[in-house]
Amino acid sequence: MVQLTAGCCYRLHNASPDDDELFNGPHTVQFLSIKKVNAGNPGGVDRFRIIMSDGINFLQAMLATQLNGMVNDQTIGKHTIAVIEKLTCNYVQEKRLIIILALRVLETTADKIGDPKPFTEVADPPQNPGPAHASIPAAAASSSKPPIQRHQTNNAAPAAAARAGRGSIFPIEGLSPYQNNWTIKARVTQKSDIKTWSNARGEGKLFNVTFMDETGEIRGTGFNLAVDELYPKLEEGKVYYISKARVNLAKKKFSNVANDYELSFERNTEVEECHEATNLPMIKYHFVQLSGLEDLPKDSTCDVIAIVKDVAPLSEIISKQQNKTARHTLAFDLPSFIPKRELTLVDQSGYSVRLTLWGKQAEQYTSEDSPVIAFKGVKVGDFGGRSLSMYSSSTMAINPDIEECFALRGWYDSIGAGQSFQAHSNTGGGTMSGFKRSEMRSINEVKEAQLGQQDKVDYFSTRGTIMHIKADNICYPACPTAGCSKKVIEVNGSWRCEKCNKSFDAPEYRYIMALAVADWSGQAWLQGFNDVGLAVFGMPANDLVEIRDNNEAKFNVILHKANCTTYNFACRAKQDEYNGTTRTRYGISSISPLNYKEEAMALRDSLHSAWAR
Repeated sequence: MVQLTAGCCYRLHNASPDDDELFNGPHTVQFLSIKKVNAGNPGGVDRFRIIMSDGINFLQAMLATQLNGMVNDQTIGKHTIAVIEKLTCNYVQEKRLIIILALRVLETTADKIGDPKPFTEVADPPQNPGPAHASIPAAAASSSKPPIQRHQTNNAAPAAAARAGRGSIFPIEGLSPYQNNWTIKARVTQKSDIKTWSNARGEGKLFNVTFMDETGEIRGTGFNLAVDELYPKLEEGKVYYISKARVNLAKKKFSNVANDYELSFERNTEVEECHEATNLPMIKYHFVQLSGLEDLPKDSTCDVIAIVKDVAPLSEIISKQQNKTARHTLAFDLPSFIPKRELTLVDQSGYSVRLTLWGKQAEQYTSEDSPVIAFKGVKVGDFGGRSLSMYSSSTMAINPDIEECFALRGWYDSIGAGQSFQAHSNTGGGTMSGFKRSEMRSINEVKEAQLGQQDKVDYFSTRGTIMHIKADNICYPACPTAGCSKKVIEVNGSWRCEKCNKSFDAPEYRYIMALAVADWSGQAWLQGFNDVGLAVFGMPANDLVEIRDNNEAKFNVILHKANCTTYNFACRAKQDEYNGTTRTRYGISSISPLNYKEEAMALRDSLHSAWAR
């Protein structure tokens, strides 16, 4: 029978934050309850409070958010017996808070072990537990003294610094607006350039950094005087003690860091370099394969590692915000141009995707010969299907010294360089990707729900029959370069792509589809791109253009045959303004013909569901 580590709750209850041996376990305990606590932080990252018992006493602790999955997938629950392998200790409003950083599950039982008691204000030492399934270590049984303070952990400040008045070393995971006297020890994983602003309230400047320790990340921002004081002190890759900054709720609009809070640097904020940088990660990645980008919502962030297959020349765009300001103020100053560069990325999943670099990142990019680059915190867009874009807080590491880089390099050099890749488009490639039968709506329900009319994109699934296809402008001449697809123009007998700065003997035509689709409730116009045309006509746009140019009657027959065919659609609804008129456009994310066997099985399952009873 599993034995609990009797006396460990008493020692944890009385521990000092620098007891390295105690907090690095192991301690065998039983969880008496696990409860979600998101008070004062609705919509944020879930936090779980755990009551753990050693068979004699029970103690409250918090679960580190990186372990939330163990609760969500029911790996741990009430009465689970686990080995706590690593903990840390905070002080919140002068109360000790234990945070579980790592654990290993032994077993789950339906019974509570022992009769654990709560601690009094001054905790009493544990008495002999009695039951055979709980044991008290000899040291705990022979003495009621608090545990001896041992050498500092890597997360603690040096003793001399502590004597100088530095607060307890907090894990980033434990920071909140309710603490005052804290210090974190963290590595700078990203530092932005200094930015300036000017508005009706004045002018100013700012910069931001991302800090990381073994428990998580947090973003810090400095304004005006704090820029002058702190910007020169902070360097990417180095470790610092940071204290006396204000902890605020994170402004998710401006940050891609997975933390509900952020730091605001003030005049008295203290930053001191730490030369004991062991056990602090350089950077943590959670890579997503390029084929999996379709499953991520627009404007989310992700980490990817990929081969750079193609690099577009540096170009510039006019700042959208300046254009908007100029229209409203009738200003005629020279517009602000933002440098941009587009990279075409590929990986083992067989997909390619376009990633955009901005500003200095675009100007300074010089790597050649198809490097491996690990990107952290890039934005997912839906332009042309799926695309990626760097934030100012995103980072990229060229040929990083990690296992994923070596695997990707070996794959590309051996077979990847010679294979073709599938680009993300506005459809799912004729598969059921994106279509959710359980969430299917009729066309009338989509219109009555006013999807896409709340200044945001809404997604829905529907089934409809094509009633009419607009034959005008059914396709356009596109650049044949993989991953480009920009429209080309004919110049002196050749076709030129301004984006790639190349000319071609002939374009590659790509579909632009406008379909009138109807079901039992109504009709709507759906817009689609190349893969929609491939699914509807069963041939590339080049072939259809050749038929149209040489045999118009045959072309009309093909259009006619495409009507009255039913498909499953995954769509997105979004408002669009054109010539001063605002309307809702329905774009096709994926299209697939009906699989009658699957549809019959779905109907059979419906008859056996609670809905049919």
